[in-house]
This record gives sequence, structure tokens and C-alpha cells, in this order.
Amino acid sequence: MEQPFTVRFAERMNQLPPYLFGMINKMKMEKRWRGDDVIDLGMGNPTDPTPGAVTEKLCEVASDPKIHRYPVAGGMKNLKREIALYYDRQYRVSLTGEEDVICTIGSKEGISHLCLALLGPGDTVLTPAPAFPIHVYAAVIAGANVLRIPLGSEETFLAQIDGMCRSLYPPPKLLMLNFPHNPTGTLASREFFAEVVRLARRYRFMVINDFAYSRITYDGYVAPSFLEAPGATEVGVEFCSFSKSYNMAGWRLGYCVGNTAMIGGLAKIKGYYDYGIFSAIQVAGIVAMRDCDDTIGEQVEVYQRRRDLLCDGLRKMGWEVETPKAGMFLWVKIPEPYNRMGSVRFAVEMMNRANVALAPGAGFGIEGDGYLRLALVENENRTSQALKQMRRALKEIDAEVATGTLELTP
Repeated sequence: MEQPFTVRFAERMNQLPPYLFGMINKMKMEKRWRGDDVIDLGMGNPTDPTPGAVTEKLCEVASDPKIHRYPVAGGMKNLKREIALYYDRQYRVSLTGEEDVICTIGSKEGISHLCLALLGPGDTVLTPAPAFPIHVYAAVIAGANVLRIPLGSEETFLAQIDGMCRSLYPPPKLLMLNFPHNPTGTLASREFFAEVVRLARRYRFMVINDFAYSRITYDGYVAPSFLEAPGATEVGVEFCSFSKSYNMAGWRLGYCVGNTAMIGGLAKIKGYYDYGIFSAIQVAGIVAMRDCDDTIGEQVEVYQRRRDLLCDGLRKMGWEVETPKAGMFLWVKIPEPYNRMGSVRFAVEMMNRANVALAPGAGFGIEGDGYLRLALVENENRTSQALKQMRRALKEIDAEVATGTLELTP
């Protein structure tokens, strides 16, 4: 008898755990299909509109038939030049806009493909923990090993990098950074980046910094670029995205700047995988960088109001909350006794009982369990409503625990 056909996946698929955020998003969409109004604080997906000038330019350029052809794979020359001008204007970092800049289909795609260019079996990557999943699994997919360094003080983190480089053979090949950090909001100083460059030179490892939240900063804080550190372009690159600064998440436009050899490797890999970004989107990106700086400040004010509202509301519920100075998330510890559930079950309970979607900290690694990430993407009215619904759901849980009908276990 003929055996049924079986799909046989590559071994690397066994290294990829279930994507928790995919599970939460599936639950959210199923509830919405049933007519429930789920308030989504789980995904960092901006709900505010892209600047009007950017959208208008896209519509104008998209009607030109010449634009409908394959684009320039590594990015339009004018867009790359605009990115270089932006780095000079914002960070006093000098780039040519040629071999030291490449455009990507968002930073997530770029990081993934750069890891394919740089890493393979036997290589080791260091990354902060907890971590945004792609910062770990881009390396895993490429066949490398990942060692997670718990986030703490800058001095402790740097000392752990130094210690690992001394003790490992072969030494780590790449350090993956992400500051301002997602999910915790941890910041990095210029002095920290300068020491990273010193260590990279000493131990011969490369550096990637994901700078997606570069301009989403509060209370007068300005996030430094990794490339501001002397010698940074000799050892590493920095990724950034239009998604957060200009509310262009769905447009899928990002870039990588810095070390020309690393960017050349990324360009070579991308040459086999894609044909670049639709030209009309690239032209619209030029308008964003050139003309829309004011809209970033306006958007930050919106996020700051939501941040303060959410922090205040959670504190009134008895939660301990640290006010972040950057990013579009709160990273909060689940208080007693609810932390006994673990972050995944807690998020599921809030979805089912409160119609509020939250990102479980376990999705960022075992170090994140016991925490939640809350996105600042819903307007103030819906954010207030989410707090009310969570408060009511927690009272339900308290009542069920008191009567013995519910146990607080993962």
C-alpha cells in the first residue's frame, strides 16, 4: 500500500519555537471575527496615520508607469543620499550614501538577511536578554549559536561580554544590540557604545545595533546612535526603520548604515532573495526624511500622553511601573498573586475576560516570563477603557480564586 506523502522540514525548523505573538494575534482576530471589540495593546503596530505629504507623494509617483518596473535593489541613490544627510544632521555621522548605506524591506528583513551573510554553523552570537525574537532567531536560522546576556547595568553587561570573549573558543563572531531596547525600554549611553567598539576591536567581533526606536524618546532624552562612537563603522552597522518614526509600518521601508563590507554582504544576499522596495515607496521615504521631522515630535507627544495615562492607571491598580524614556511600550512586572499564572496564561486571561490583547513577556525569552509588554498604540479613550476592562477582569479572577474555582498556575 502506498504511504501517504509527508512534508519533511529542514532541521532548522526544529530550532524555532511556536511564535507566541502569532498565537495572541490569532486569538485577537478570532474574537474580532465573532464581533468582540478587542483593544490591542499587544503589537507595536501604529494606528496613527502616515504623514499626509508622504501618502500624497506615494500616490503621485505610483501613477507613473516607469515606476512599475523593478526598482534599484539596494535603494535609490537619492534615498540613500537622504539617509546620509539625515545621519549627518541628526548625529554628526559622516556617510557617503553609497557603499555605506543600503535600503531594506524593513529592519527585520535586513537583520535576517545580514545574519545569513555573516553567520553559519559553529559561529556564536551574543544578544541582550530578554530579546525581540528576530534578534535571536535570525542567527539561529543562519545556523549559529546564541548566548543571551541578561540586561543590567552597562558596566555589568560590558563585563559579561568581556568575560565571554575571554572564555569562549572560538570567540563570539557577532554582538547583536538593540537600544533603545525592545521590550524593556533600556537605554544605552555614548560611553557604552564607545566601550563596545573597543571590545569589538580587541576580540574581533562584529556589531549590529537595531535602532528602530531612535526618535521615539521622551522627557528631553535623545537616543545616541551606535555610529556616533569613534570607530563604530570599522566594526559594525546600524539598522533603522521608517515604521515607528513616520507611522509607516505597513510600507516596509528600512535601511542599514555603517561598515561597507557588512553592507556589501547584505547586498549580495539580497540580490538572490529580492528585487528591493517599490520605487514609489522609496520616493515617499525621501519626503518623510526631508520634510516630516515636525510630525515625529507631534507623534511622540501623542505616545507620551498614552504612556502617562497607562502608567498612572496601572499604578492605581497597585502595579509597579517604571516610566520609559524611549520606545512605544511599557515593560511591566505582573504583580502578586497574578504572576503565578505566568505571562502567557495571564495574557490569555486578559484576552478572554477583558478583550484586551497584551504581549506576554515569555515571547521575548525565559527572562521575560513574569512580565508583559504593553504597546502605546491605542488612543487615550481606548487605553482608558482597556484599563477598566483589565481591572474588572482581575476582580473576577480574585473572586474565583477566593471561592476555589480558579487556581493561579501557568
